[in-house]
Amino acid sequence: MKFNLNYIDRTFWFFFIALIGVAILALFSASSTLVYMHHSALGPIGQQMFFILLGVAAAFIIQFIPTYWVRFGGYILLVISTIFVYTTLIPHNPLVVTINGAARWIRIAGITFQPSELAKLSLIIVIADQLARIRTEADKRKYFYRTLIITVIVVLPILTSNLSTAVLISGIVFCLWILARVPWKYTMSVVGIAILVLALGYTIVEFGFVRPQREMHGPFKRATTWVSRIDRHFVDDGKDKYTLTDDNIQEVYAAVAIARGGTTPLGVFPGNSKERDYLPLAFADYIFAIIVEESGVLGAFGLIFLYMAILFRACNVSSRYSDMPAMLMTMGLALMITCQALISMLVAVGLGPVTGQPLPLISRGGTSVLITSIYFGIMMGVSREQLELRDRVNETIEESLDDAPIVTLE
Repeated sequence: MKFNLNYIDRTFWFFFIALIGVAILALFSASSTLVYMHHSALGPIGQQMFFILLGVAAAFIIQFIPTYWVRFGGYILLVISTIFVYTTLIPHNPLVVTINGAARWIRIAGITFQPSELAKLSLIIVIADQLARIRTEADKRKYFYRTLIITVIVVLPILTSNLSTAVLISGIVFCLWILARVPWKYTMSVVGIAILVLALGYTIVEFGFVRPQREMHGPFKRATTWVSRIDRHFVDDGKDKYTLTDDNIQEVYAAVAIARGGTTPLGVFPGNSKERDYLPLAFADYIFAIIVEESGVLGAFGLIFLYMAILFRACNVSSRYSDMPAMLMTMGLALMITCQALISMLVAVGLGPVTGQPLPLISRGGTSVLITSIYFGIMMGVSREQLELRDRVNETIEESLDDAPIVTLE
């Protein structure tokens, strides 16, 4: 591994540093409740700053790791993360940390992390590597079913506690199928079955548990929470949706923050948020509402443009890269960042039901920041290899021209 700075992707680094800048500003603005709880800013803010610096270091190192090592490591990480994800299903598991009824976290040696974040990263790497092996029409069928089985095995335990993450992962795998030119008859059949299963599950939970107000047990006990959130967002029951309850407090204060920031194009300016003191988890899932309050419409669209620019940069890098696994891997990672960001922002502005998806690299959370930084490191590594390959090809051509005999005509 050579640390040659001549081939680093400065465009990706610009987007990465820009997001970190937004994250730091938003962190200081949205962490007032944490600072109050800890009676100090050094604890919560210092901890997140540590993870941000660790993420920058990780991205810098990973960009120099050859992509074939990344693909090999993806398989190992997928096995480990899948085991961790399944351990969250074990009742009374001492390693599992449950927050708000969701068993999504694992704590080992005092370190708490979400195994689903590791599973997202490794699954994209493995699926991209598998689909890149397609050479014939028979291969399309073979690797479609292989990647489908792998996805189901990984997503199923995630689905029990985090529906939105399971749907997000499945959507990215679907996009990779399209990019790998898997026949539509395969992909759309899976989409149709998934829609039927979700519709049937919604109907059973709605009429069997939510309306009769019965409690649900077992691995899908959070299904009543998901259905209630969908009902609250899409079903107009004639009640005042701005009447504060324990269920809608996040949506209400997020709407107030966005309305306050929309009074001027530049918002109320950083540090002047009022709703950060009332909005639960303002530093996490709803941090975009605080960003809109403090930076207005211009700040909101600027952040959207930044995430979309990451996707466009990935498209540009992939279009010039001859290595199919690396191309699919880059597109999968970029799609994961962009789609997760858009979902988080849509929820914050009230255009989608509550999902709990963090804003990549900006929402508070050590695992999320580190994994997103690794995404950037891998994408920058693919771009670096592409630039190095281009120069090697040009040098080979120049050397062959120099060695060619000179022919003169008499």
